[in-house]
Amino acid sequence: MDVFTKPRYGSKVKFEGQLSFFQRLRYKYLTTYFLKSFILKIVRFVFLLGVAYIIIFPFISKIAGSFMGIEDFVDVQVKLIPKNFTLDTYKGIIIGNKYWELFWHSAVLSVGLGLIQTMVAALVGYGFAKFKFKGSSIFFLGVMLTMIIPHQTLQMALFMKFRNFDILGIVSLLSKIFGFAQPNLIGSPIPMILMSATGLYFKNGLFIFVMRQFFNGVPDELEEAAYVDGAGSFRTFFKIILPISIPMLVTIFMFAFSWQWTDTYYIGVFMPSRANFQVMADLVKVPKALQATGFAGESAYNKAILNTTGILILLPLVIIYLFAQKTLIQGIERTGVTG
Repeated sequence: MDVFTKPRYGSKVKFEGQLSFFQRLRYKYLTTYFLKSFILKIVRFVFLLGVAYIIIFPFISKIAGSFMGIEDFVDVQVKLIPKNFTLDTYKGIIIGNKYWELFWHSAVLSVGLGLIQTMVAALVGYGFAKFKFKGSSIFFLGVMLTMIIPHQTLQMALFMKFRNFDILGIVSLLSKIFGFAQPNLIGSPIPMILMSATGLYFKNGLFIFVMRQFFNGVPDELEEAAYVDGAGSFRTFFKIILPISIPMLVTIFMFAFSWQWTDTYYIGVFMPSRANFQVMADLVKVPKALQATGFAGESAYNKAILNTTGILILLPLVIIYLFAQKTLIQGIERTGVTG
């Protein structure tokens, strides 16, 4: 019997036991199928390695540049590994640009707005998912429009609205009666707080949509059982729905926190001059202690300083993601939104 032809009956173990070591090696590896799969794996590995290099290399180069001394920027032999390793760039930015003060301001603002947006998205999303009322489709269309219409088109309207703040003409009427000027909210975080509380802030429409998709997957039997036990709508929401929604709430909060942490648009619109309340967006500048001119590597040196400020801005987000990535991924999987 040909050793490379399997018998019609009998176990594979018995058949392979009749072959020598070299025959088994040849039978397993010197086949067309193995060669095709091996070549495919090599091509796939090279392709993924190239993609990873394209994505990761800019980060590696920026991190390496942040540890280079000023002498390395005029040394043509220095590419990625610094010859004059130093932490002066980090020290200059942290001290010269008041990093910890900006960090605290951004943390308070981002956490506060993130919590407001998360709670508003949960309440509104739950209402759209579980309560049927006349005009709900029109209201939800309005939510979707906040995701479609660019916020830049509303910039001037929002600026004028909060510069002369009014609510349905009530504030204007009271100002005429009591003789005070309409409040100007520009220059403070109050406009961002009000927009977050009313579901009109950056990405609020997306958060509401995601929470609605999540609550659509919650069984109605949970609410019906709570109603039978005498619980009302709010008690059911806070006692039963919210506890099972924690992964989703953490996901929404992390997105809201991250976008506010790196926000430059709304900060620039509502707080154009913020001498007393600077945030992370104001960190991107070359501190006086690190300013150097009149040498060949000046441009690369200044660019490395700005890249280092970017690293310091993103570092808290990376740390948060490392600790909360499991909950974040779990929340995204539960939304039912793909693509």
